Amino acid sequence: MWSGETAEDPRLVVLPNGAGIAYADEILGDRDSRGVLWDRATVNPGQGAPRFAKIHVHRQRRAMRKLLCQVCAGPADRNDDGTLWLIPDRTREWSGWPEGMAVAEPPVCLPCAYLATRVCPALRAEGHLVIRAREHPIHGVDGTHYREGPHTPVPVTSGPVAFDDPAVRWVLASKLVRTLHDCTVITDL
Repeated sequence: MWSGETAEDPRLVVLPNGAGIAYADEILGDRDSRGVLWDRATVNPGQGAPRFAKIHVHRQRRAMRKLLCQVCAGPADRNDDGTLWLIPDRTREWSGWPEGMAVAEPPVCLPCAYLATRVCPALRAEGHLVIRAREHPIHGVDGTHYREGPHTPVPVTSGPVAFDDPAVRWVLASKLVRTLHDCTVITDL
């Protein structure tokens, strides 16, 4: 996100019969084709200063859907070994890493992968890994999970949820998630 963009905070309500959450003033563009409710944000790219730790909901979703570079929004790098992904090091969090790992970070192009490993504070601080994945189906969303409260929905936790999980109707999505399969770890760019 840029400092000239803001996340919106519209009022959430519970749908009739406890069927999930909705915006009180919901419009057609608030849900995707699967019926998932998405976070709202203003769109002013390039306005103000970049806020690297904040991901813009609409641009992340577009980059994941179209396999665009998370940095420049051009096509992600692809070769016979698959699409290029630059992700935080999660080897301790995922058994069988990286096979089947769920990721919310869009892929990258090769020039931006070189650049990001040198200038991104989060990648330098937490470590990063470079992976090529031949298969990377869209799996679900990442966002805030809610439950029914006495007057309004109550946030419970956050994290990924698959599209086929009934709990997805209680999630306010902020990121599209893919799973990586048939992976090759790249040791040097």
